[in-house]
Amino acid sequence: MSLSDFRRRLRADLESKPVERGFGSGWISGTLALVLAVAGFFLVVSLRFPSLLAVAELRALHAQPLFRAALHFLLLGAFMLALFNLILRPVKILGFTAIGLVLMAELLGGSHVAAAGELGSGIYLGLDWFVLNVIMTGLLFVPLERLFPNRAEQGIFRDEWREDLFYYFISSMLVQVLTFLTFQPARLVTASLSLTSVREWVAAQPVVLQFFEVMFLTDLVQYWVHRAFHRIPFMWRFHAVHHSARNMDWMAGARMHFMEILILRGLTVMPMIVLGFREPVIQAYVLMVYFHSTFIHANVRWQFPLLGRFLVTPRFHHWHHGIEKEAIDVNFAIHFTFIDRVFGTLHLPENKWPTGYGIGGHPVPVGYWKQFLYPFRKKR
Repeated sequence: MSLSDFRRRLRADLESKPVERGFGSGWISGTLALVLAVAGFFLVVSLRFPSLLAVAELRALHAQPLFRAALHFLLLGAFMLALFNLILRPVKILGFTAIGLVLMAELLGGSHVAAAGELGSGIYLGLDWFVLNVIMTGLLFVPLERLFPNRAEQGIFRDEWREDLFYYFISSMLVQVLTFLTFQPARLVTASLSLTSVREWVAAQPVVLQFFEVMFLTDLVQYWVHRAFHRIPFMWRFHAVHHSARNMDWMAGARMHFMEILILRGLTVMPMIVLGFREPVIQAYVLMVYFHSTFIHANVRWQFPLLGRFLVTPRFHHWHHGIEKEAIDVNFAIHFTFIDRVFGTLHLPENKWPTGYGIGGHPVPVGYWKQFLYPFRKKR
């Protein structure tokens, strides 16, 4: 079997029809086995080469007995689920692929793998962060989308899921580069200004107050940057990549062009860094944004009628992605809906959701690299 045939058959089984993947068909066990096997294999590889493939902040976690035990049961669980797939399913490619990955992980040392060489402090790629990133968000949002779907017909492996998963992969692997490039402009501005007294006053405030101040100031800056991405043609070509998603779910939020990430994050972190908010407050805010941005893209039907009057919810942000004419250039806020209300860009019809998502005419090509080059190509 050639590599292209293998990929085609693997994708066909993952994206099989609903009638072919019900309980007892072996599809659920095979899919879970494959996910766990990929996660386990990547974690073993990152443990083997931590200086190159592990986030510096996570390296201390690698030696913890609990982490190693969890990795052991992760690989064992993948193997056992793969066996169920081989027993139950006529097409056994999911199970055999999972078993192959588990065996390769064990050949590298499994949960007892030792690092090759000394830990360095140079450039690294976040392979372990990619695994934890997908596991943390996937384990939380996939069940929610299955239990409370806004679009019940939309499956886990919907159209273009591979592209959006690759966006997760790229942003996780380049986490060090992205963090440096997005925070460096704010640090340079801070170094060039004399705001010592202001920064001391801000840092002396209660942490809860600081947290909400960071939310508001960041949202206010992001509102106008976000609006500029829609109104300035050159900037829109980068942002159009994000809006090209035709399905909304927990993976859709990861679809962002590399240049948009740098511009958007580089400008929106300015208030929290320049004004001197405390580090724990910034870390808490980043963690909140990590889950909240995933949540507002998720395929969940919750409307939050009371909370939605003040805070951004999935229905609010889904209208920002809506393909309807009235959904164009609305709902730019990320946290507080009153910002859109004040500036006249709020659109939230009661008990209604968009009928579709994306851009009229769907001009953005499919595929990560084609989308990466799309803003730079001459417009026809």
